[in-house]
Amino acid sequence: MIASDVDGTLLGPSESLTGRTIATVRRAIEAGVPFVLATGRPPRWIAPVAGPLELTGYAVCANGAVLYDCGREEVVAVHGLLRPELLHDVAHALDKALPGCRLATERVGTDADHDMRNFVIEPDYHNPWGDGEGRTAPRAEVLGHPAIKLLVSHRGMSSAEMADAVTALFGREVDVTYSSSGGLVELSAHGITKATGLADVAERLDVGPERVIAFGDMPNDVEMLRWAGHGVAMENGHPRLLAVADEVTGPAGEDGVAQVLERWF
Repeated sequence: MIASDVDGTLLGPSESLTGRTIATVRRAIEAGVPFVLATGRPPRWIAPVAGPLELTGYAVCANGAVLYDCGREEVVAVHGLLRPELLHDVAHALDKALPGCRLATERVGTDADHDMRNFVIEPDYHNPWGDGEGRTAPRAEVLGHPAIKLLVSHRGMSSAEMADAVTALFGREVDVTYSSSGGLVELSAHGITKATGLADVAERLDVGPERVIAFGDMPNDVEMLRWAGHGVAMENGHPRLLAVADEVTGPAGEDGVAQVLERWF
């Protein structure tokens, strides 16, 4: 099984898939090898990547909290929801530790709440990938429903600085990671990572972790590379990831994933 992060791994600075990467991934799929996206992205951001690659299998979304079927375009499983009570407690502590931070929550809707937007932000929340998405609401509404992720932004800090502060604050209550350096950290239920999401996929496909190759570039990929039989970091990846990788490939802008997979496909 092949597992790959999306942003900074499959997608380079152009934020689009190259012909070389598309052709290599398609050859792997044609050879009967499952190709699984493992990303911090929510399910609604999967189609632009899965479509060109012709993926019909699984995607691990929201850093392991959601298992998504690309072919059927539906959520298969949700793991580790953050309940409103915990969200409010965390938010209260964050206000003291990171004055000026702003919050957002990522949710997965059900038939009972089909009209509830899945991404809800409070005023002045900053998204390093570009503002403009999400329904702006008071904090009580942002924190008022179970969430798969709590996102914390701060315009005056780096993601690494924020992660250090938040990790020290909460210990093992929640897991803290980040996939951008632009002042944003992502909090999920304790123990939920890309590795746990991929373990679910591997069990469904009857594939042992020793038969998995995984690609990534940021701290939210560390557990995934440790879990996989062969973990590959992008050359320009975060130092924490480079430290645990079995191999380092070229950057996404030079088709680093394809460089490795072309040995077999």
